Amino acid sequence: MTTGRLLRRLLGAFALVLALTALSQAAPAFAATTATAAASQQSSVSKQDAITQLGNVRTSIDETLQLLKASDSPESRDAAFAQARSGYLDHFELVEIPLRVVDPALTVKAEAQFAEIRELIRNDASVDEIRTQIIALRGIVDDAERRLTDVGIGAPALVVGQSFLIIFREGLEVVLLLSVLLGYLEASKATEYRRPILIGVALAGVLTIITVVALQTVFAHIGAGREVLEAVVSLVAVAMLFWVSFWLISRLDHKRWLEFVKARVWSAVAVGSTMSLVLIGFTAVYREGFETALFYQALLSFGTGLTGYIALGFGLGVLALTVVAFLIFRLGRRLPMRTFLSVAVVLVMLTSVAFLGNAVHELQAADMIGYTALDWPHMPIFLAQATGYWPTVQTITAQLVLLAVYVLGAIYMFVIKPRRERAASPRTGGAVGAGPTGDDPDAEQAITVERQPEVVTIPAGGHAAASPGA
Repeated sequence: MTTGRLLRRLLGAFALVLALTALSQAAPAFAATTATAAASQQSSVSKQDAITQLGNVRTSIDETLQLLKASDSPESRDAAFAQARSGYLDHFELVEIPLRVVDPALTVKAEAQFAEIRELIRNDASVDEIRTQIIALRGIVDDAERRLTDVGIGAPALVVGQSFLIIFREGLEVVLLLSVLLGYLEASKATEYRRPILIGVALAGVLTIITVVALQTVFAHIGAGREVLEAVVSLVAVAMLFWVSFWLISRLDHKRWLEFVKARVWSAVAVGSTMSLVLIGFTAVYREGFETALFYQALLSFGTGLTGYIALGFGLGVLALTVVAFLIFRLGRRLPMRTFLSVAVVLVMLTSVAFLGNAVHELQAADMIGYTALDWPHMPIFLAQATGYWPTVQTITAQLVLLAVYVLGAIYMFVIKPRRERAASPRTGGAVGAGPTGDDPDAEQAITVERQPEVVTIPAGGHAAASPGA
C-alpha cells in the first residue's frame, strides 16, 4: 500500500468521524426544536381560544344534524359526514390541547363520541339513532366548556341569591301560616290541639325531604329524555313562580287560603277531630314543601358546577328563616313585610325568567324545538346558566314575553287598579281594596302574633281569629 493511498484512507476515516459527530450533535437539537414547536402550539391554544372553538364545534354539530334531517340521500349523508369530520379535526382537536390537561377522561369520552357519530353516519344508521348520539355530544361539549371556564363571581352570587330566595320565601310562608294557626288555638283557648297540628307539620317536612330525594333519584338514573324532563320540570316551576309573583303583589289568594285553613281548624276543634288537625297541619305545610322541592330541582338541573353555591344559599336562607321564626314566635316582634314583599316580587320574577330561558335551551338541546342562533355576545357558561341567557331567537323571545307580562301586570296592579278604586270610592279616597295599592302608607306594614286570649293579628287584610268567619 502506497503512502498516498494510506493518507487518503486516513482522511476518509477522519471525515466520517466528523460527519458522525455532527449528526450526533444535530439530532438532539432537532428533537429539541420539534418539542419546542409542539409546546409552542399547545401554549398558543389558550382556554379562551378553546372556548371559542367550542362555539364552532356546536355550529358544526347543528349543521350535521340539519343535513341528516333535511334528506336521507347519499349526498346528504356524505355532506353530514364531512361536516362531522370537520367539526372534530378542524375545531375540537384544538380544544383537546388544554382540555386534556384539566380533564383527560372527558377528552377521551368526547373523542369516542365524535367517532361514534361518524361511524353511524358511514354505516347508514337511522337519523333518530344519530340524533340521540348528537344530543349526548352536546352535553359533553357543555361539560368541556365548564371544565375550561372559571366560575367567576357573578354566577355564584346569582345562584346563592336564587337559592336563598326560594327557601326563605317558602319558609316564611310556613312560619306565617303556623303563627296564624297556633295563634288561633291560643285565642280560642284550645291549646291542647297544638300537638296534632305540629305532628302534621312534621309529617309534611318528612314528605318534603322524600320528595326532594325522589326527584334527585329519578334525574340521576334517567337516561334518554333527561333534557326533556328537566325542561318540563322547569316549565312547571316557571308557572308556579308566575303565580307566586302575582300572589306577592295582590295577596288576595293568600288571605282566602288563610281563611279557609282557619275555618277547617275551627271545624276540627269543634268536633275534637285529632286526625283532621293532623291533616290541616300537613296540607298547609306540604303545599310549600312541594313547591320548594320543585324549585330546587329546577335550580339544580341548570346549576351544574354550582351545586356548592346552591347549598350555601340554602344554608343562609335557613339561618335567616330561623331568626325570623324566633322573632315572631318568641318575641312577637313586628316585621316589615311590605318591604320584603316589594323586593321579593322582583327577585321571584327574575328567577322565573332565568328558569324559562334554561327550559327553552334544554328543549333546543334535546332537538324538541327549533334553534335559531343570534349574532349576540355569549356569556360564560356558568353565568348563562344562572341567568338563563342563551342567544337564540326562541329563548330570548320567551323571556321577553314573560317580562312583558310581568310589566303589564305590574302596571295594572299599581297604576290602573288603584285609579279605578279611587274613582269608584271618591269619598273614602281609595280605601276600598286598600292593600299594596291602597293610599294608607302604613297598610300591610308588619305582621305580628299577639299571644293574648282574645287577640290574634294576622297578615294585613285578615281579621282577629275569634271565630271561623273572622
